[in-house]
Parts: sequence; structure tokens; C-alpha cells
Amino acid sequence: MPTRTARTAWNGTLEKGSGQVELSSSKVGTYDVSFPKRAADDAGGTTSPEELIAAAHASCYAMQLSALIGEAGGTPEALDVTANVSLGPDPRGGFRITGIELIVRGEVSDLDAAGFEQAAQAAKEQCPVSKALTGTTITLAAALD
Repeated sequence: MPTRTARTAWNGTLEKGSGQVELSSSKVGTYDVSFPKRAADDAGGTTSPEELIAAAHASCYAMQLSALIGEAGGTPEALDVTANVSLGPDPRGGFRITGIELIVRGEVSDLDAAGFEQAAQAAKEQCPVSKALTGTTITLAAALD
């Protein structure tokens, strides 16, 4: 399996500086980052490490769930996965990711709600991004449409 690469160029202090994160492997884009906007309710056109983790987790989880639904004899017609990644103070100082909420809605044929829930829970445990984020509380809400 390949190694994927991202690169950040940063200028200035934490509070007044800013940077750009480049998705180097895919070359699909370069995105602005800044700490003040990272900590603000309105991101104002910038991304953050938490948003990038949310994107990675949602896409990884969708792939893993799709595979597990197939293994259970179902066919995933459509999966809509949202990952909410929260940043908060770390009691030991600084900040930490305080939790990740995965929300999935699925249209699946040949698999009942119980089978979908079982696959959804297993995907939460088996997704490589979930595995990388052990130590973070990850919750899941799964439902069929």
C-alpha cells in the first residue's frame, strides 16, 4: 500500500501566524490554516487539523462499512457519513481532540436494521483511521433510511 503525504508551510506565531496545508500526494488542493480560525465558530474559509481528521475518518469509515455490508450479504446503495471532531482543552495543558461522533445513514438492500447496526459498529472498530485514533472517544449513530 502507498504512503500518502501532506505538507504544511507555516509563517509566524501561533496566535498571529497562518499557513497552508497541501495535499501533496493527490495534488487536489492547498488549503489555508490558522489557529484563530481553528478556535473560532466560523472557520472563515480556512480548514483545520480537526476538519481534515473528520474528512479522513468519514471517508475511511464509509469504505470500511461498505466492505462489511457486502461481507454480510447486503448491497450498500448509498451511505452518508458525517464525522464531527471536537477540540478542547487538555487537562495536562494545551488542547486535545475531545471526541469524534460518527453519524451514518444508509440505503442498503438485502440486510436488515440489525445487520446494518452490526456492520456499522464493526466498521467503527475496524476502520484504519479509527484504529489510529485509539485513545479518543468515538461514538456512533447508525440508521437505515
